[in-house]
Amino acid sequence: MIELAAGDLTLVLAPEIGGSIAAFRKGGIDVMRALTPERAAKGDVLGVASFPMLPYANRIDGNRFTFEGVTYRFEANNGAERFNVHGTGWHSAWEAERLSDTTVEMTLERRVAGEPYQYRATQRFELSAEGLTLSTTLENIGPVRMPFGFGHHPWFDRDADVELTFAARNFWLEAPDGVAGSRITTPPELDFSNGAGLPPHWRNNDYSGWDGRATLRFPKRGVTLVIEADPIFENLMLYADPKQSFFCLEPQTNVPCAANKFETGEEGLGLVVLAPGEGMDGVVRFGVR
Repeated sequence: MIELAAGDLTLVLAPEIGGSIAAFRKGGIDVMRALTPERAAKGDVLGVASFPMLPYANRIDGNRFTFEGVTYRFEANNGAERFNVHGTGWHSAWEAERLSDTTVEMTLERRVAGEPYQYRATQRFELSAEGLTLSTTLENIGPVRMPFGFGHHPWFDRDADVELTFAARNFWLEAPDGVAGSRITTPPELDFSNGAGLPPHWRNNDYSGWDGRATLRFPKRGVTLVIEADPIFENLMLYADPKQSFFCLEPQTNVPCAANKFETGEEGLGLVVLAPGEGMDGVVRFGVR
């Protein structure tokens, strides 16, 4: 674990557990759900505060897609789930270098025989008294062009008084097995632009055409988190199960199952086609007050 501090903010990083954030606190109050010592001892990436999603975010429908005449196949990688999800970065150990008292850079180079993607990624964590700036770069080091994307997967405690505020043009319906279905204009009952509490029913949907800003208010904790993302992050994924003690709000570049929809010619999916040696980057800021 690597711990950074600035003002009354604390950031704990777990490079070997998926290049993840283990804890993010203000004055000792958890802003994100913290990794417990028990889950840390097991290397449980599903217990962290946030992990990176790359070289794509969310699912590969059917564990396969075809791009430029080649069919690429994937293995299921998340327990009992049928389909591959969130790529390989979150299942990898990252190398970390502490650049200063408030800055850490993590790197991952992934070349595994049989895997469709070969890539080099960096995450730069810069903590200030106002919040966290998280910069991500992703480079195609494979031999062919491929569609890439990335995102971040924060987990939050599901307090009864949580309020979310964000604006997005579209809402993706959910098909079986967490697959993205059809895209519709965001209806009023699913809209958070004027602020709303967590939905009382299951929600596992992508909001696309996101304007890059989201506010999470935790009145009982006395904390507000403001997420501000570069324009490349066109999508915001909301996972909220009322049976769970947590929820997730995930800034990401691409729509779930984007590679599958890309092959049918659908547009506005947020994927970036990178030739060998080309890269993409983006910044997300987590401001705390």
